[in-house]
Amino acid sequence: MPRFEPHPTRRPAVVTGASSGIGAATATALAMAGHPVALGARRADRCEELAATIRAGGGEAFAHQLDVGDGDSVKAFAQAAAENLGAIEVVVSGAGDLQAHRLHEIDSDEFAAQLQVHLVGAHRMVSAFVPGMVARRRGDMVFISSDVVRSPRTRMGAYIAAKNGVEGMARQMQMELEGTGVRASLVRPGPTSTGMGMNWDPETTAQVLDDWVKWGHARHPYFLRPSDVAAAVVAAVATPRGAHLSLIEVQPEAPLEEK
Repeated sequence: MPRFEPHPTRRPAVVTGASSGIGAATATALAMAGHPVALGARRADRCEELAATIRAGGGEAFAHQLDVGDGDSVKAFAQAAAENLGAIEVVVSGAGDLQAHRLHEIDSDEFAAQLQVHLVGAHRMVSAFVPGMVARRRGDMVFISSDVVRSPRTRMGAYIAAKNGVEGMARQMQMELEGTGVRASLVRPGPTSTGMGMNWDPETTAQVLDDWVKWGHARHPYFLRPSDVAAAVVAAVATPRGAHLSLIEVQPEAPLEEK
């Protein structure tokens, strides 16, 4: 007798922040792997465009407006996802944006707003979906973290605090969920080329990059692609039951040296 029943053939998934970047790449990768996917983000029109592309390619996808900073929005999204795709087997939580401020200069309300999205928003997804997974005795909850947890960068104080909170929450969940059949996994990307930070003015961007060089965070010019992070998410949820990829860190490979 196997220790665990295999994954169901049909494993509906939800992805937050699915309108762009890592979220969009993850939704696409999961759909290509055969998962029906519910795409959620504040920019619902962008999610619908991606869902249409997935459907045109033969996949199953559903888009719905989602603001993880709003509890009622999360509840409405969870209900709509279940009604359209069925019981959710996989949740990928990665919605958020990045502001560049020195910690002593950031307004406390802005600091709290970033925690609401990155940390409290992640917990709202846990509350909406994990109890059902526990009741079914299977499921995957995947949190998108950041390597700023182990290697903090300047001008990212609220983001760093939030991602530390996400990792602490996930590790606690791993203990609490042991024996339930539900896995909580962390995917921890290094520098990634996404829309986050693209709204910074040139002066701020230059200051951030100078600080990265000063503190040894910019060893080479290569960044991850969102699809690289998405591949790690797919690997985590595709791992056969009975094994658990609890933490995957993904870093950009350096360019090949000249011979």
